[in-house]
Amino acid sequence: SGVSLKTQELYAIVFLARYLDLFTDFISIYNTVMKLIFIGSSLAIVWCMRFHRVVRRSYDRDLDTFRHYFLVGFSLLLALFIHEKFTFQEVLWAFSIYLEAVAILPQLILLQRSGNVDNLTGQYVFFLGAYRALYILNWIYRYFTEAHFGRWI
Repeated sequence: SGVSLKTQELYAIVFLARYLDLFTDFISIYNTVMKLIFIGSSLAIVWCMRFHRVVRRSYDRDLDTFRHYFLVGFSLLLALFIHEKFTFQEVLWAFSIYLEAVAILPQLILLQRSGNVDNLTGQYVFFLGAYRALYILNWIYRYFTEAHFGRWI
């Protein structure tokens, strides 16, 4: 309880859109396996929250009412206008970046509505934030150290 299914669905969409290049570009075994783990684990979490008897009972649908499809639509529109190149993969990659930036909103709204944050849920939200902070540091580092890194970010 306390975990937003809608946030989990958004993360599943993020990873599916970002790692669609699995079918066109091979970088390494490690890269491919990690992409499959991200996609598989996010889809498994969504499946468990929707269909697993025990997990589904702990999910509070009445508090998780954020209209997350607006975030998907807005992120897609933004990606159609702000991207590096107008190719299918680049637009999907930009879409995944924009959607990931706002995917935590349903979780935050759920926590605000419940008024009760248990220890495990609080740690989950903290680590999602830490992941984002480290991701930002990664992009800053790459901006200054990689010659081919795009300056549009």
